Parts: sequence; C-alpha cells; structure tokens
Amino acid sequence: MYPIDYFWRSAERFPDNIAVISSDGALTYRELARQVLEEAARLTALDAGEDAAVCIGAANSVDHLIQILAVLAAGQIWVPLNPRNGDPELRRIVEFVDPVAIFLDDAMAARLSEVSPQPRALGSKSGETAPPDRVKLGPASPVGVPLDRTQAIKFTGGTTGTPKGVMQPLRAWNTNIITQLAELKLTARDRYLVAAPLTHGTSTYMLPFLAAGGTLVFPAESKPADLLDTAERHAVTVLFAPPTLIFALMDEQQRQPRDLHALRYLVYGGAPMRPEKIRKAQSLFGDVLCTSYGQTEAPQIVTFLPPEMMTGEMMGSVGRATAMTQMAILSPDGRRLPVGEEGEIAVRGDLVMTGYFNAPEETAKVMTDGWLRTGDAGVMDEQGYLFMRDRLRDVIITGGFNVYPSDVEVVISRHPLVSDCSVVGIPDAKWGEAVHAAIELRDAGTLDTDALIASIKSELGSVKAPKEIHIFDALPRSAVGKTVKSAVRSEILRRQGVSA
Repeated sequence: MYPIDYFWRSAERFPDNIAVISSDGALTYRELARQVLEEAARLTALDAGEDAAVCIGAANSVDHLIQILAVLAAGQIWVPLNPRNGDPELRRIVEFVDPVAIFLDDAMAARLSEVSPQPRALGSKSGETAPPDRVKLGPASPVGVPLDRTQAIKFTGGTTGTPKGVMQPLRAWNTNIITQLAELKLTARDRYLVAAPLTHGTSTYMLPFLAAGGTLVFPAESKPADLLDTAERHAVTVLFAPPTLIFALMDEQQRQPRDLHALRYLVYGGAPMRPEKIRKAQSLFGDVLCTSYGQTEAPQIVTFLPPEMMTGEMMGSVGRATAMTQMAILSPDGRRLPVGEEGEIAVRGDLVMTGYFNAPEETAKVMTDGWLRTGDAGVMDEQGYLFMRDRLRDVIITGGFNVYPSDVEVVISRHPLVSDCSVVGIPDAKWGEAVHAAIELRDAGTLDTDALIASIKSELGSVKAPKEIHIFDALPRSAVGKTVKSAVRSEILRRQGVSA
C-alpha cells in the first residue's frame, strides 16, 4: 500500500459518500477521485519523472486539497509553501528543491511572481493533457517502489544558509494513516473541520479521514465564529488546532454557545496547555479535549492522550507512544534512561523521516542508530506516559508554529544600529510563547523598534516577527563571550514583573 491507495480504496468502497464539504457545495468520493485523476494526468504529462518536486502555496481550499492528492497520485514529491513564511524564505525553498511545477493561489502568486518555473494558478486547467489511464492508482508501479521513497519535503527553517527540508517517506505517511485510524477510531461517519493549514497540521489528518471514508469540511472563513458555526451546521466530529486557536474558540463558545454534540475529539498540539485552560475547555466543549505529540521529523502522531485520560496530573502528559512507534528517553551519550529520569525524547520506527534534504551533516546530528533525537526533553512514568519538560534546542513554538531564533537574529543584525541581539521565547497567555528580541545597540543612535518589527514582519512573516523588542545596555554573556539566552529570558521576565 502507498498513501494515495487509501484514498482510491475509499473511492471504490464509498463512491457516493460525501468526501468534501465547502461553501461551494459537496463532492462525493467519485467526484473527488475524478478531479484528482484529471489533475494527476496533467502532472504526469509533464514527463518530469516520478521523483520530481511540486511546490504548492495556498490558503486552505478544496483546490488546494485536490492539487496535493494529485501530486501524490502522480508519484511526485509534495513541497508545501506555507503562506505564513516570509517571501525570501519561500523563494529559497523553491530554489533549493528545483521543482518541476509550482501551484499558487492568487495571494501567493502576488508574492512569488518571479520564481522559476513560472507559477501556475491553483485550480486552473493547464494545457497539458493525458489520458487517465496514464495515471497509476498509486505513486508508482504496484511493485518495486521502496517505502523509503520521499513523499513530501516539509521545511522547518531556512531563512538563511541552507534550508532544512524534512524528507517524509511513504512509510511515514502510511504509519500516520494507520495510527490515526486506530487512535481516533475513525469511521465513514466522521467529519473533520479543516481549521489548521493544509500546509501544516491538517495535512496529517487529510488522508486518515479519507481512508476511513469520512468527510473534510472546509469553512468559508477562519474566524472562530465561522469555525464553530460550521462545526455545528455539519456535525463535525474531530477538530485539530494549536492552543491559540482553541483559546479563541473557547471565548467564542462562551459568548455564544453552539450545539457541538457530534464532536468526539478536540485535539490540541504544537504547544502545551495549562491545566486551568484545559478545565475551561472541558467545561465549554465537554469531555472531548485530547492531545498528541509529534514533529515534522516524525509527523502525527508519536504519542496520544485520549479525552478520558485528560484529568488530574495527566493533564501534564502528552500520552503514550502509539502502536507503530517506539519511544525512549536518552542521555546525552545515547544511553536509554530509566523510568522517571529526565533526558532527551527519542523516537524510532516507520514514522521517522529519512533525513534532511541535501543535508547529510544536519541529518547525522539528529539520527543515531535509527533513533530520531527530537531535541525535546521529557520524562516517562511507569505506564509509559510522556511528560514534556523543556526543549533542548532553542526553537520557539508560538501559536503552534516553530520559530528558529537564528533566523530572526540574522535579520535583526543587519540593522546598522544593532551591535548584537538575542531572540527568545517568552510565555504568553495567547500564543503559548511569544517571540521577543533583546538588542544591544552600538555607541550612538536611537532605534525605532516599531519600524524594525515591521521590517522583520515584511521579510519573515508575522509569525517570526518579534512581538516586542527590548534594549539592553549589554547582553548577558558566558565566560567565553557567548550570549546566555536563559539570562536574557530572565531579564525580560523581570522587566515584565514576572518571576523567571
């Protein structure tokens, strides 16, 4: 089986089931399969080979979904271009993967008009045609294609230097499908609300729901009121969102309650939720809140904590390892640590990436004897439940998105008045963590912090732009002159009147 085969099987078993609901109407599995086949035929007609990369940059839409499925059906490699990223970073990704085709919606086309090859409009019918029988029911011939072959390359950084593209193999996508079918107990009656981006979290839920014969529900807008109205109107059973979005949904549900009796799972991930927030969500939505842990390098889901376990001390857990994934806590020298001892979370199994695209040295840093060293710290109890402790790397998780401080620091350092800088994550009630920058100025001059933030936002996107800039007389440094981020963070918290 290849990932796309799960969709083809549902199209055969449930041809008249509703596969997609949007403001434009509904598509049955038969209708969706026909459109995917037609678009896959056009991709196949490019004769670019089955390992060619295809970039897709767009907001959530049915056309976006069809294009992704068509890339999988044509046996090509999907490279998502996240609209939340800055234009220079998106251009670097395109240059790095050298795609055979680029598909953009109108908003993204206005931002990336000069990339090569010439972008195609998402949803348009290109001039290439090919008979549907040229498209295989799967990414390649029925036999002989190794499951380590790359299905997608998802970028987790790359504002400067070499972009870091995670190569997700066919086996990882298969594992994700099977894992979610089992953990969420998905059936053809389930309906998933497409709230998180297709370029991000929703892409991991797309094929499991289609594999079950379920329905993907696209809201007309992404505002909390519209999301809840859509969930009520279409009896949504599963919704995945980062905590920031769940907080907004909580406020809206409290303001105007909706009938969400069909909801079975409200899954949060990408950042922790405090117990008081969990209890409030439970009071507003019922006993449906659950959580999972995963990374782009081991995509949804390494661990899962179901709603019935979301109580008491277990609110601090992200669950146990799923059936097809092995997890361990490792010491710095790679030894497996005993129960109750804190160390680095490591993951092994078919869910794990094959490595970083064209970056063997970066791959070697995180892959050891089959183990993916996640860079996250945690501890496991006697029953195998994982409790996150901290991140060993400096990545900031804000609103469910990863921000690499070095990406932001390089841009800040270009300013002529900046002598040095350090970017850190500061606890934030709305975002989980907010990006803050500490800056040491040169001898003379006054920095317009608002203008600098606007400039960073223009280049990197709003997610990576600092929420606040703090001026330091001198950044705290170690004995060898290295900036101490923990001390930077403590000083910012002190200025905010919060104990570190």
